[in-house]
Amino acid sequence: MPRAIQRKLMKIFTIGFTGKTAQEFFGKLQSSGAAYLLDTRLNNTSQLAGFTKKGSIEYFTRRLTDLTYVEVPLLAPENEMLKQYRTDNDWLAYEVAYLDLIRQRNVAEELNEELFRGGAVLLCSERTADQCHRRLAAEFLKSTRYSDAEIVHL
Repeated sequence: MPRAIQRKLMKIFTIGFTGKTAQEFFGKLQSSGAAYLLDTRLNNTSQLAGFTKKGSIEYFTRRLTDLTYVEVPLLAPENEMLKQYRTDNDWLAYEVAYLDLIRQRNVAEELNEELFRGGAVLLCSERTADQCHRRLAAEFLKSTRYSDAEIVHL
């Protein structure tokens, strides 16, 4: 009698670096079992990014994990959108604007599907996913392209 083929559940992970040590951050990435770390930040060159600053994160990811680092500007918010949110602190307006933006960018069709095989981690700076575009991006991808995906916030 043939064995049932067990399909691996796709996972979309999210992580922010704020409030984490490098050891904690890269440990969480490594233990996720994901294949790709997808940088969804608008600005990854700021000194405030510390060990996740462009130029460092590629090296650390390669040396400390089994993940491949990839910048994904399609999932980054726009500068004006962030400025507005920082000014008025209106999360609902930001959420609507960000979701409209990724729909306009045709993210569901434009993102390389290969980046999600074997699991992907969406990276941003926020401490938690509650009020962060990485959560919105993960939920959008689940609702439009990967309906069987599990979302896990690291």
